[in-house]
Amino acid sequence: MNQKSLRTLEFTKIRAQLAELALTEPGRARCEALIPQRRLEAAQRAQEDTEQALLVLLRRGDNPLIPFKDVGAWLGLAQKGSTLPPRALLDIAETLRAAAAARNALAEDEEQRTPQLTALAAGLTALRPVERAISSALISEEEVADTASPQLADIRRHMRLCNDRIRDRLQSFLTGAQSKYLQDGLVTVRGGRYVIPVKQEYRSQVPGLVHDQSSTGATLFVEPMAVVEAGNELKQWQAQERQEIERILAALSATVAENAGDIAGNLDILIELDFRFAKAALARRMNAVRPKLNERGYLKLVRVRHPLIPAEQVVPCDLWLGEDFTTLVITGPNTGGKTVTLKTVGLMTLMSLAGMHVPGQLGTELSVFDNVFADIGDEQSIEQSLSTFSSHMSNIVSILEDAGRGDLALFDELGAGTDPTEGAALAQAILSRMLKLGVRCVATTHYSELKAFALATPGAQNASVEFDVSTLSPTYKLSIGVPGKSNAFEISRRLGLSDALIADAQALLSRETLLFEDVIAKAQTQRQAADREREAAEEARQESERLRLESERLHREVAALRADARQKARDEARRIVEKAKRESAQILVELKGLQAADPNAVNRLRRRMEGLQDDLSGGLGEPPESEVLEPEDLKEGMALRLALNDAETVLLSLPDQKGEVLVQAGPAKMRVPLSHLKPAPRKTPAKKTVVRSDTSLAARSVKSECDVRGMALDEAESAVDAYLDAAAMAGLNEVFVIHGKGTGTLRRGLKEHLRRHPHVQGQRAGRYGEGEDGVTVVTLR
Repeated sequence: MNQKSLRTLEFTKIRAQLAELALTEPGRARCEALIPQRRLEAAQRAQEDTEQALLVLLRRGDNPLIPFKDVGAWLGLAQKGSTLPPRALLDIAETLRAAAAARNALAEDEEQRTPQLTALAAGLTALRPVERAISSALISEEEVADTASPQLADIRRHMRLCNDRIRDRLQSFLTGAQSKYLQDGLVTVRGGRYVIPVKQEYRSQVPGLVHDQSSTGATLFVEPMAVVEAGNELKQWQAQERQEIERILAALSATVAENAGDIAGNLDILIELDFRFAKAALARRMNAVRPKLNERGYLKLVRVRHPLIPAEQVVPCDLWLGEDFTTLVITGPNTGGKTVTLKTVGLMTLMSLAGMHVPGQLGTELSVFDNVFADIGDEQSIEQSLSTFSSHMSNIVSILEDAGRGDLALFDELGAGTDPTEGAALAQAILSRMLKLGVRCVATTHYSELKAFALATPGAQNASVEFDVSTLSPTYKLSIGVPGKSNAFEISRRLGLSDALIADAQALLSRETLLFEDVIAKAQTQRQAADREREAAEEARQESERLRLESERLHREVAALRADARQKARDEARRIVEKAKRESAQILVELKGLQAADPNAVNRLRRRMEGLQDDLSGGLGEPPESEVLEPEDLKEGMALRLALNDAETVLLSLPDQKGEVLVQAGPAKMRVPLSHLKPAPRKTPAKKTVVRSDTSLAARSVKSECDVRGMALDEAESAVDAYLDAAAMAGLNEVFVIHGKGTGTLRRGLKEHLRRHPHVQGQRAGRYGEGEDGVTVVTLR
């Protein structure tokens, strides 16, 4: 790929952004070496790699990799038999941990969604013994653990004992009779030996070896003879320690050398994973999409944005090339966006071939090219100044020599910088050569001759960037099929140039030129009007689609609410009936046992049966009235209810031809089918509930357990309250509330409710044999 074009089209800047998103230094180096592919299969595979990594990022929310170092050089030294320093071994352990973490993280993804990424991660070799050996032996790059070997632990034990003996003897000097000869009461180290500070005049009073003296000479640092032997012993142990540490490092280095191939393979895979996730992170940041790729030279950009222009300023671009025409001539005023469009075409092509997603919308399609050539020297570029004609032409000559079928060529201001007549002729000749060679070509120009060339030449097409004369500012919108108009006269008039001068200037133009410019102006006006109408139609279509989807969603919600309400009603009725059956059976049993003993028991049980009948009829309710509304029964202002949620509404209008009526529910007005409404129920006075109790009967009939499984929390609380009242009246001390395990919601809610209950002294979860977490054992006051 042409390296100059990579810089001209600012692909190197995109590559720098990619490198910033890499997690590690080797990953950044891999990003900075990225170049576009020339083969369709390789480019498609790179796009698939990015897409699969993006799926993992979106699912996890973060990068599954952890930092690691480039240990390739250390592996080479280990294979040559060198002993690696602790820092190198720790970096290798870090790389092995990163490999294990990546393998575990990516193995969690579904293989059918990310097969290439999962297969790559599966190639990582788990070397946990090597990583553990290094991590357990080395605390830091400056410290080896005592547990690195038994010999090292023994050596350091002797060193500690020796240190303790030396310190004890020196401490006796500090506190004994000889302390008066010392400058300070402290022990210090000089040359690796323990010493005490002795005053110069008392040197003879403290026998020992002088290792140092103060800057004034008033203090001598003396190692007393009593600790010289112990100091020599300590030195010997320190030498043995260094030898043992060297042996440990050599052994770890040998282990690394034995596994160098697997470690190097892990490193390569980790660098590739870092590279892929950097591409995915860039795609997420740019809100980019995966483009479709082909090798027939066809380009289609759908709402594509230049990635180096701030999101709040960039104007999306739509462009196509390579099917009906292979050469596109873009015209329009200066600063209108021609050069940005040219760079966008080139940069999107390079990004797609490098496996990066492009900032645009679905439907974007790009082609594989052998080379992308660019002759761009726009004055708006930060890095380039206005090129001279000679530099332009030397670049164009090089492109003409190298370009061929399967290439893309981009020319900015083709033929500019010289006599307009000659420049236009050269530009036409160059574009004609591009057409004959089969090169896909996009060129920008101000020459009217090139507009006519594109109109008259098969395989060429005009395009223009729009300019709003009323505001004297470009719109940066590209229109294909319509040549651009310079608008020099209109701009000059709005800037204050007199009409007389403008008329004189127009008189100098040929009639054909004026007619041509008028045709262009009318075409642009019609095109802009058509675009506005199309945008309005698209907005209307999207709004219609939104309303349709909203209607379908509401319909599904209504159906779900209706089904849920019916199910709840059936469950409630079933619960009431089952409760009545249980109570009736219990009453019959009690009747048989109490009829002979207590003559009044029959009357009391009859009253309980009547109470159950009231509860049953109150729970199931009266048979519903007909919910079918007839049009002739409707009156404006009458109260109705929505069938889906029983919400109160007021009828505002009678049914129309579609059978829909206008109703108001609260502040909202809506049109609904008549079948979605029902009559509002007539209000009836609430029935009074009489609570009856019989303490003596309760004492004999209350069980030691209350089963609330299957109930909602509020139902369960009411049932437990009633049961605890009866249990307290019956004098029970300990009872069981059976709520089941389930999700735990009922258990937690009842636990909190029982904590505040006046009858409850304490509570605990059931033990083994009592129901465990499915039962709460309650102790009553």
